[in-house]
Amino acid sequence: MTSAKRLAVLGSAVALVATTAAGCASATKAVTGGSASGPITMGTVNTTTVLDPAGAYDSGSWLLFNNVFQSLLKFPEGATSPQPDAAKSCSFTGSDALTYECTLRDGLKFSNGHSLTSEDVVFSVQRMLKIKDANGPATLLSTIKSVEAKGDTGVVFHLKTPDAVLPAKLASAAGSIVDHQVFPADQLLPNDKVVGSGPYKIDSIEDMAGNDSHALGKVTLSANSQFGGDAKLQNNKFAVRFYEKAEDIKTALDKGDLDLVDNNSLDPTVAAKLQSDQLAGKSDYKVAEGDSGESRFLAFNTKDSTVSNRAVRQAVAQLVDRKALAGNVYAQTVQPLYSLVPAGITGHSTAFFDKYRDPDVTKAKKYLTDGKVQTPVPIKLNIASSRSRAGDREINEIKRELEDGGLFQVTLQQENDFKKYQEGWSAGAYQAYLVSWTPDYPDPDDFVSPLLIDGGVFHTGWDDPKISQQLAPDSIKQTDRTAGGNYAQIQNMVADSAPLIPLFQSKSFYVSRNNITGVENTVDTTGVFRFWDIGRLKK
Repeated sequence: MTSAKRLAVLGSAVALVATTAAGCASATKAVTGGSASGPITMGTVNTTTVLDPAGAYDSGSWLLFNNVFQSLLKFPEGATSPQPDAAKSCSFTGSDALTYECTLRDGLKFSNGHSLTSEDVVFSVQRMLKIKDANGPATLLSTIKSVEAKGDTGVVFHLKTPDAVLPAKLASAAGSIVDHQVFPADQLLPNDKVVGSGPYKIDSIEDMAGNDSHALGKVTLSANSQFGGDAKLQNNKFAVRFYEKAEDIKTALDKGDLDLVDNNSLDPTVAAKLQSDQLAGKSDYKVAEGDSGESRFLAFNTKDSTVSNRAVRQAVAQLVDRKALAGNVYAQTVQPLYSLVPAGITGHSTAFFDKYRDPDVTKAKKYLTDGKVQTPVPIKLNIASSRSRAGDREINEIKRELEDGGLFQVTLQQENDFKKYQEGWSAGAYQAYLVSWTPDYPDPDDFVSPLLIDGGVFHTGWDDPKISQQLAPDSIKQTDRTAGGNYAQIQNMVADSAPLIPLFQSKSFYVSRNNITGVENTVDTTGVFRFWDIGRLKK
């Protein structure tokens, strides 16, 4: 899975550019979801096919899960650590981080009226681990040895190994609580049967027209009258429309079909132009800009005969021009990234800058000479064109950078079908390929364990035993997640071997109409977009 999920900025507040449109300061928020009959509608390119938490580990699904389901814990706006959600309290018992206990709120119910008890929590975890769907997030709960109910409100987790990150994992959509009376224990539930206990319930689902008839086209939600959590809804109806291309979203926005567009679903040049127009006071839209944990990497198949040579990967790392990518390709809607862990997350470093500094052909040539690599080095670079907001501009810029000085000869390969693209890197069919990672939760471990251990989710084939067997496990044991752990050392090791080269970290750009409020309240590195914060100004 490349672009999952989601992910409270650790140790920093979100700085936002946009404010309410001029002339609207005295207006009040509507709580009817906009017009009397229509929902507030968001557009996104993060398409999805599955609405069962056990079977989906992608941004489109998790966008909905965070609003339809409750977890024991959650990341509220501005939080630096998980806070109670369905639970009223959770804590480790003992200093070894092997036993974790939670007590549920009283009187919780699913949208169908069924009571939510500890039995449902136990069922949800056991079901996730039993189904272990290849496209689901079961791996996030893999440290759980067993889970048991104590009465109707007590839940106890027994862990195989110390895991101080478990609270953050349970606060992600992987911790979604499902109704044991509705969801089957050993298979996924059809989308039209899904119920949860979150702020919203699903009213209707439309499939997307086009090549993938299973992809969702639109999901319409309404306020869940049974909801027993803290969220205060600013609308009663919300809808999400899924699009295949960024240009289709801009067209829909201009036609009035959409009220807002989610994080980075627009072409970066379009987003930058909208922001510029807003600052100049001549726009019908507002742009909320904030921090994001979404990161872009150049990944290598280290089992490939060419890029298995560390000198080749180091030379590439020496030639990559992050400033050119951020400015020339992405119109400053991203920022250069020099580490595995992005800025805003505890443990962030500048390991790649410390080692390689600015692009330098002479230094790159020395890496290849010392590694006895004959130049020009032929290399094939792959991209999922449907998942690059900048289209061909991104891959062509990287090709230019690598061929500068005659050290590399780059052949470009593009795949429109993202599922086939995933299958390609999983099968080791590519040499070098562009991938994105959106964190599941705002913790440095989510950029280490999933990306590095056993080759990681991008199947680089690179696995340093010192990281997987010592540094990462030792860091996961630390209950103080602000301490930093071994993450600086890990990132230095990654910079030296370069199985993954960080390129840039996205900024969050949410575009909304001038009568839409609350977007700036839900833009942060948690990756959780809170539908309930969004309102519409009354005319």
